[in-house]
Amino acid sequence: MEKFRQFVVFLGAAALLGSLSVVIVVIWVLHWRGGLAWDYGLLEFNWHPVLSTTGLIFINGFGIIIYRLPWTWNIRKPLMKYIHAGMNIVTFVLMVISLLAVFDFHNSKKIPNMYSLHSWIGLAAVIMHALQLLLGLCTFLLPCTPTFIRTFYMSFHVGVGLFIFGMSVTAAEMGITEKLIFSLRSGSNTTLPYSQSPPEAILVNTLGVFILLFGGCILWIAIHPEWKRPPEHLKENVGGEDASILNKTNVSAEIGNENIPEGIERLRHLHFEDVGQRATF
Repeated sequence: MEKFRQFVVFLGAAALLGSLSVVIVVIWVLHWRGGLAWDYGLLEFNWHPVLSTTGLIFINGFGIIIYRLPWTWNIRKPLMKYIHAGMNIVTFVLMVISLLAVFDFHNSKKIPNMYSLHSWIGLAAVIMHALQLLLGLCTFLLPCTPTFIRTFYMSFHVGVGLFIFGMSVTAAEMGITEKLIFSLRSGSNTTLPYSQSPPEAILVNTLGVFILLFGGCILWIAIHPEWKRPPEHLKENVGGEDASILNKTNVSAEIGNENIPEGIERLRHLHFEDVGQRATF
C-alpha cells in the first residue's frame, strides 16, 4: 500500500507540474511575446517553445511511464504498445512543426541557424527521438521481428529513451533562458532588463523550475523497478474459473484467502506491492 501511495504522489506531481508547464508557456507567448501566428516572424517563432514543451517534454514524459499506470495493466500489451507509439508519433510531429517555425524565422530574418548549444542538443534530441521511434516500430510492432531481437533491443530502447528525455529537459532549460536574454536585453525602452527580474523573467524562470521538477518525477517513476508493469504471462495464465473469480467484486467475502489461486492473489495486490520484474517501455 505504501509503495502505491508513493507512486500516486509522484504521478500526481508529474501531472500537475507538466500541465502547469504547458499553461505557463502558453501564457508567456500570448501575454508577453505577442501571441501565435505563421508569419515568418516572431509570432511564428513563438510556436517553438509551446510545441516543444507540449511535445518533447509533456507528452514524451508521460509516454515513458504509460506502461506503469496500474489502471492500464488490464489492457493487453499489444494495445499498450500502440498507445505508447502513438504518443511518440504525436511528439515527433509537434517537434517537426516546432523546428520549421524556428528555421522559417531565422531564414526570414537572416539569422544563422544551429549556432547555440541549445540548438545542438535540441536538434540531437529530435533526431534521436525519430530514430528511436523508427527502430521501436520495426522492433516491437512488426510481427515478423524475432523475439530474441526484441529481448536484446529492449534495454537499449529503455536507456536511450530516458537519455533523450533528459536531453529534452536540458535543451528546454537552456532555450527558455536564451529566449529571455534575447527578449529582455539591457537598455530596452519597453521592458526591464533580465538582470532586474521583471515579471516575465519570474514567470519564465518558474517555468524552468517546473520543467526540471517534472523531469525529475518522470525519471523517478521510470527507474523504480517495483513500479514496472507486471509480466504479461502472469495475466494470460489467469483464465477460466480463475478469471471469473478475479472479476467478482466480492471475491474476498465469498472465498477465503487461502483458497484463492496464487496467480489471482498476486494480481489483486499488484498495484500495492508486487509489480513484476520486467521493463516494458
